Amino acid sequence: MKYRIDNQGLLDRLSVWDGFLKRKVHLIACGGTAMTLLGIKDSTKDIDLIVPNLTEYNYLTGTLKQIGYESVTGAGWSRGDGFIFDLFRGNRVHTTELLESPLKKGNHVLIKEFSRIYLGALNYYDLIISKLFRATEIDLDDCLSLIKEKGREINIPRLKERFQKTASYDVSEHYANKNLGHFLKILKKEGLSHEKEESS
Repeated sequence: MKYRIDNQGLLDRLSVWDGFLKRKVHLIACGGTAMTLLGIKDSTKDIDLIVPNLTEYNYLTGTLKQIGYESVTGAGWSRGDGFIFDLFRGNRVHTTELLESPLKKGNHVLIKEFSRIYLGALNYYDLIISKLFRATEIDLDDCLSLIKEKGREINIPRLKERFQKTASYDVSEHYANKNLGHFLKILKKEGLSHEKEESS
């Protein structure tokens, strides 16, 4: 069985976490989790969260251990209920190092403030960039959906520039840039690239 979780399910789970925390923790959703919280996807099977502050990361994972969570993969935490929470430290999403902290002004969208948890979603540019670095079929579909939904807020030349700058710091720069080129061809085929460049 493949478990999936929707927007409300995500918020409910984080509300439970919030009840156990005694200090502030900033979480920035990325990947399919951000897409779900932004209303672009109905649900997600992967729960991906960045914890930019390392002290907060250590505190959060320590608290999760106390309430029954275990480290099950590189970044994943679970308590055997079918859901794995990938918690990324600092500015990383999987193996992608973002250019700036997701907490910097303009680098995330506020979703909800709980008593202790501050929940945001990664900005559209870094969300697309981190997905294109992996560029699975689902990632490409998600990026296309995001541009179709939020295209007026996304400047394609700026996306390209930010992507290439991010890739320049990565050991897989050539491979990442090939992914970008492939995606830009998809946008052109969909009639989205020129239109968005004109309106930016």
